[in-house]
Amino acid sequence: MFIATLLCNPANPVLDPALPDSLRNAWGGGAITWLAPGIAAEFPLAEMPGNRWDVWADLQDNGVDLVVQPQEGRRKKMLLADMDSTMIQQECIDELAEEAGVGSRVKEITARAMNGELDFEGALIERVGLLKDLPETVIAKVLKERITLMPGGAQLLATMKSAGAYAALVSGGFTAFTAQVAAELGFDENRANTLLVQDGRLTGEAARPILGREAKVEALEQITARLGISEADVMAVGDGANDLGMLKRAGAGVALHAKPSVAAECDIRINHGDLTALLYIQGYARDEFKDVSKG
Repeated sequence: MFIATLLCNPANPVLDPALPDSLRNAWGGGAITWLAPGIAAEFPLAEMPGNRWDVWADLQDNGVDLVVQPQEGRRKKMLLADMDSTMIQQECIDELAEEAGVGSRVKEITARAMNGELDFEGALIERVGLLKDLPETVIAKVLKERITLMPGGAQLLATMKSAGAYAALVSGGFTAFTAQVAAELGFDENRANTLLVQDGRLTGEAARPILGREAKVEALEQITARLGISEADVMAVGDGANDLGMLKRAGAGVALHAKPSVAAECDIRINHGDLTALLYIQGYARDEFKDVSKG
């Protein structure tokens, strides 16, 4: 048995009831369940539709994402998340580079590395080198003034954790950023690269070994073994080429607003929804989301 989920950006609820109804009829699906009016709906299917990707492509023009996945085991026990352009809306190294006056050069390298055109480790070493002599205090300034959380992240973490899931943040970025983002969102652990500092300034070096694609896969292997769960119990989310290893190994690998070359290799592609899409595709209804409002 499979489940087809249609969803859109919660800030722009464009999911017309006629759409899931017509698709359900075309595919011979079961009863429609609305997870959130105008935002997310799902229905069961006996088999995987042969024209799934054709329909997916058509729906993209309507601002709607389509995910079809096995029904069994879709509610996961662990979240393994990338940070840059996934849990936050920026690339930290690009923001540091702007402060260092080398923004355009670093952004170009970042884009090519995330699209898989450059070796990740070499690209990171080159970009960090361009930050040499930047005052360490700039990190706090960037965190305060330039870094914003991706919409839906707090609800995703709070809801999965309230259901007993474990959450790990694994980034090719830097511990100075993952530590704060992890603490703010409620991740159980975080792993990233460490920027080396001497006399209050960045040395232009990162500690070795560099955490890249293989290190994210190792995190998946190590944490699942420690928790006594299978890789099928994991939902991984990311957007760059260095995320593909963990996205392909996890039970559910979500390409979130990903580079085209990355999305093309993933079965779950979210281009319109925010991070709450990861709850909807697990079958959580909006009224099951954990309240994260302040006060």
